[in-house]
Amino acid sequence: MRGKSLPNGGFKACPCFSFSPTNTRFMLRELPGVLEGLSTMWTADEIAQLCYEHYGSRLPKQGKPEPNREWTLLAAVVKIQPTADQACDRSDGPVQVKKEVVSMGTGTKCIGQSKMRKSGDILNDSHAEVIARRSFQRYLLHQLYLAAALKEDSIFLPGSQRGLWKLRPDLLFVFFSSHTPCGDASIIPMLEFEDQPCCPVSRDWASNPSVETSDNLEAPEDKRKCEDPESPVTKKMRLEPRTPGGTAHRQSFGSQERGPNPPDVSSSNLTAEGLASVTGMTPSGAQVVDVYRTGAKCVPGEAGDSGQPGAAYHQVGLLRVKPGRGDRTCSMSCSDKLARWNILGCQGALLMHFLEVPIYLSAVVIGKCPYSQEAMQRALIRRKEKKRKPQKWPAIEDCDCVLQLILMRIKHGKMLIMFKEQFRRCQNVSALPEGFGVQEVKIQQSDLLFEQSRRAVQTRKADSPGRLVPCGAAISWSAVPEQPLDVTANGFPQGTTKKGIGCLQARSRISKIELFRSFQKLLSSISEDKWPDSLRAQKLATYREYKEAASTYQQAWSALRKQAFGSWIRNPPDYHQFK
Repeated sequence: MRGKSLPNGGFKACPCFSFSPTNTRFMLRELPGVLEGLSTMWTADEIAQLCYEHYGSRLPKQGKPEPNREWTLLAAVVKIQPTADQACDRSDGPVQVKKEVVSMGTGTKCIGQSKMRKSGDILNDSHAEVIARRSFQRYLLHQLYLAAALKEDSIFLPGSQRGLWKLRPDLLFVFFSSHTPCGDASIIPMLEFEDQPCCPVSRDWASNPSVETSDNLEAPEDKRKCEDPESPVTKKMRLEPRTPGGTAHRQSFGSQERGPNPPDVSSSNLTAEGLASVTGMTPSGAQVVDVYRTGAKCVPGEAGDSGQPGAAYHQVGLLRVKPGRGDRTCSMSCSDKLARWNILGCQGALLMHFLEVPIYLSAVVIGKCPYSQEAMQRALIRRKEKKRKPQKWPAIEDCDCVLQLILMRIKHGKMLIMFKEQFRRCQNVSALPEGFGVQEVKIQQSDLLFEQSRRAVQTRKADSPGRLVPCGAAISWSAVPEQPLDVTANGFPQGTTKKGIGCLQARSRISKIELFRSFQKLLSSISEDKWPDSLRAQKLATYREYKEAASTYQQAWSALRKQAFGSWIRNPPDYHQFK
């Protein structure tokens, strides 16, 4: 099967990882030197169930949502490796793998620009995906500490250059999120057979522009609308029957579908906006009546949302910033951050000092929620390049590298081409340093619903009085031996008073300054003659200086900004001058 398509319709994306979209199973194959010729299978549901069980058993009650009143989001990083008794077994047959949660995060909040601090002791962004990633960095720091101390149980092996390490070749990391990331990935088609979170928009929306704005069913952006029990959003969210017991619920979204099998638009190469502009229909015949909206706002310098009613409300493929309550934030959307990690790695600039190549995610699994495969791929792998001028019928070429979307509208009996957009795959980003590149990360959805998601809590709450609100706390968990848990609110450890801000006890363990301290502790544990060259070349002191000295990472980030993310909001330099 090396280098060939799988018989069930899957395809080989890289030498060690492939994905079968037809049976929704991932296959870990042909890992260099260890798993040659062996295969194993695991499902998105297995990843989701593992994360839900970990959430229930390893995370404390403190920081979790108040029952029947609050909801939250969950994210995690899962390590996958062959079991010890099969790591060196070259016999044919399925490989038994060990799946382990190595970091986890919950949360729905981020602070406004006015609350940011130059001391690096506050969490600017406490969305679950960001908490899970920062917790993962804490785990990686600990694993590098084990490697430097020559411990055999580290995930790292010595690299080819002095002071550098590389990930063991038999390991993979899978990212899990209970909901699609806020921002571009949450702008997805809303079909006629689904129960709508807002008033459906008819096909003649152009003649009736008055339409209510909707939001993602679990997205944390438009908090006021979510919290109002009498709002159309809340009323329309009461969809599923209550499921007693258990941490995961199998739900069917769109229970009012026509016929036994609801139409599937997830594999379409056309966006909902394009389809609605032409006919208002998906390829399977389902009418696109609207899109799920995101509260994330387009960053300055990007083309803004059209604001038109219906499926054309949003411009897709744009960089977005998380909204705040009156106080604008500087936190990019989780969709944008995942797209950045898919090119620069999850380790960040500091840890890149010790690594030969970045630490990439092999797969992303999303829990049960409103979902579009095309939107996820667009948000994480493809980005809108630019609009083209109106032209005659184009030739569709290089379809494997460029998704060409033709938007048309029928007017006065004539078919006119309105505009043409290209979503260029991120692998076209050039001039990246050796080891960096856009990953064809595999994306899949689980059928298991997170029990403390907004939709699940709304179902249990039913018609009981009181407002449903997002949980104000965030929980961080890392697979480290000392103080793995961290519960925060408003960017500080829960319970921190105004008087206590600024002291050591008022710092989250995954804040910038605390991760920097862990980095410095790792550095001090290594004799200077074994330091990597990037840390030996100059005298470094501040957080910013150490980040800027990671030259390969900074080169990759510069190339990415110039070619794709030019409008990315960056914090002023004085916010990184702490020591």
